[in-house]
Amino acid sequence: MTTSDITHTGKIVILGAGAIGQLIFHQLSTYGLSPTLLGRDANADSQMLEFTNLDGETVTRQAQFIDKSMLASCELLIVCVKAYQVEAALLPLLDALPTEAHLLLLHNGLGPHLSVAPHLAGRGLSLGTTSQGALKQGRWQIRQTGAGLTQVGHAQGPRLADNLRRALLGAIHNSEWCEPILPMLWQKLAINIAINPLTAINDCRNGELAGAEFEPTIFALVQEVVTVANADGIALDQTQLTERVYQVIQLTASNYSSMHQDIHHGRQTEIEAITGYLLSRAAEHGIATPANQAIYHQLKSLERGD
Repeated sequence: MTTSDITHTGKIVILGAGAIGQLIFHQLSTYGLSPTLLGRDANADSQMLEFTNLDGETVTRQAQFIDKSMLASCELLIVCVKAYQVEAALLPLLDALPTEAHLLLLHNGLGPHLSVAPHLAGRGLSLGTTSQGALKQGRWQIRQTGAGLTQVGHAQGPRLADNLRRALLGAIHNSEWCEPILPMLWQKLAINIAINPLTAINDCRNGELAGAEFEPTIFALVQEVVTVANADGIALDQTQLTERVYQVIQLTASNYSSMHQDIHHGRQTEIEAITGYLLSRAAEHGIATPANQAIYHQLKSLERGD
């Protein structure tokens, strides 16, 4: 596939220059595209970014930063901020975004798509999730720490143009287009619910959750996810999902989860878009979720520093 029709600056814009935003920038750039970055506090029109891949090879690339006034040619806006930042970061940009522009939300958890959807004024929306790992070694230096799977799919409005869809899948290794996308996001939600808060609460690496002492809690957490998802019209298999949780625990055994890292560094976590989203959907259906309620309150206490 040729990408000449979408390589000029401004067609693809990445909102959020954190670890995942920079990773996506480097992957699109490697593929021959020319994405631009829109960051909250960029103080320069351009910036040299350093990227170390899984093979230990390091490259530097010049990234162009734009502001809201330069969104007129944007065809795809990839939103890579934290789940709790999506609404505040995105909504002020919409009046500058072309009506035919497409948006892709790429963050942990669920929920922001519901809050932004009424404001899109007919623009297309896709949702995605990625298990790729990226670690910031400096403000503009990242190292990829895991390949992972990236899943993207259509959510509402006009569909993503074929050339942009092919470009995304070609640039991001181990990525796939999934329709419907919500079952995939619920599966990822379940994995995050079962792993992330427990590692933060117990101050441990992912692999330690394979211990027998955590088995009853993980079982209960996943069981509640399946019940709520089914009530939401999403069919999940509890046995398969529990097996997948333990596969991820093994595959990422030496990793500290993002939620563990957030607590460790005194940052706000994404618990509201993970366990919090499950609790909100459970309340909507009148479903009791005692295991997740308990974990949620423990994590919020940690987040507050109680």
